[in-house]
Amino acid sequence: MNRAILIAILTILTPALLNAHCDSLGGPVVNDARTALKNGRVDDVLKWVAAGDEAEVRSAFARALAVRTANDAARELADRWFFETVVRLHRASEGEPFTGLRPADWKPPAMLEAADAAVERGDTKELEPVLVRAVSTELRERFQRLLRAKAHAGESIEAGRAFVAAYTEFMRFVETFDHASTDGR
Repeated sequence: MNRAILIAILTILTPALLNAHCDSLGGPVVNDARTALKNGRVDDVLKWVAAGDEAEVRSAFARALAVRTANDAARELADRWFFETVVRLHRASEGEPFTGLRPADWKPPAMLEAADAAVERGDTKELEPVLVRAVSTELRERFQRLLRAKAHAGESIEAGRAFVAAYTEFMRFVETFDHASTDGR
């Protein structure tokens, strides 16, 4: 697959997928936070937060380590608080709100699972057809909406505006791929 097309697909789909993934107790942010607590090394989780938030994470980490030795209930509470702190700061770095942690057994969308598997395997062979299929479906749906609106565009001002809205939506979708393929990557 053309690298530019793959970049464009990921550019379009990644924000929504990440928003559905990084706030899970079974997701990569919490998994690295769990590893940090287990190993006593805050560096294991700092990659998930902006440099400006590092001091807050270090402080939360030190507090969590100090409290979690009291008993099982303290450990569970300290761990949960640390996970929430790291995920909240990570989400803020993405410009997204923190709405809580999803349960560990929460399943992310299939496409995201395929992306994680690709990272683990070190190749995109199985991910590419999933992404291409998703983009192709979205392209066809937007195009069909555009054609339906175009067929009625001359019937009224409202119908004309509906056509312009569908046209703009379609062109922006296509333009996203153009930008991704010509940005020098």
